[in-house]
Amino acid sequence: MKLSDYKILTFDVYGTLIDWETGMVNALKPLTSQITPALSRNEILEAHAYFESTTQRWTPSKKYAELLAVVYRRLAEYWKVPADWSDCVRYGESVGQWPAFKDSASSLAYLKNHFQLAVLTNTDNASFSGSNAQLGVRFDGVFTAEDIGSYKPNDRNFDYLIETLEKRGIEKHEILHVAESMFHDHGPANRHGLANCWIYRRHDDEGFGATMNPGDMPTVAVTFHSLADFVRAHQQESR
Repeated sequence: MKLSDYKILTFDVYGTLIDWETGMVNALKPLTSQITPALSRNEILEAHAYFESTTQRWTPSKKYAELLAVVYRRLAEYWKVPADWSDCVRYGESVGQWPAFKDSASSLAYLKNHFQLAVLTNTDNASFSGSNAQLGVRFDGVFTAEDIGSYKPNDRNFDYLIETLEKRGIEKHEILHVAESMFHDHGPANRHGLANCWIYRRHDDEGFGATMNPGDMPTVAVTFHSLADFVRAHQQESR
């Protein structure tokens, strides 16, 4: 495949552009600091993945910040540590402060010169606004779970993306979906016949971290370990 064959890059945000695992672990410290023996980073992330995906399945129309407040409560109960509802709400409101990966802003600035850019994200508009301020680019399309009324990996989210872009004259074969999560993104991308690029941020770690195990591994068209690697590949192709 040639990267230049595509008209638009559609990005997952959290895990791909925003280092949500670091954001989660830091924001969960009021809970995890009470646990003995201490949980490993991956133990924290895997527990979060379970309660997040479960809550998204049961309440698909709930805003992400509000949903994360429920996740915080479920984690407190699971780990048997106290948490006031105000603590839960504070966690849900932390999303916009989760850090961007160091290569995200500069890579997006480069890619904006060569592609249209859009996001298909499992968050609400207010939370994404805080994250977008860190990314420093104006996206050509922002498609949030709040807009769609469901969370990836629900096929509705990808149906919405494809239908909306088609109205703008962008055909499915002109879309390259760029994401880290096998569970949230690459599985449904396969089902919808979308070309996909795996930004394998967790290449030097075990397991699936803050995402659920997808079961059978989806196929990907191309893999990079970072967005900076994607940019270098495009530069080399352009030469």
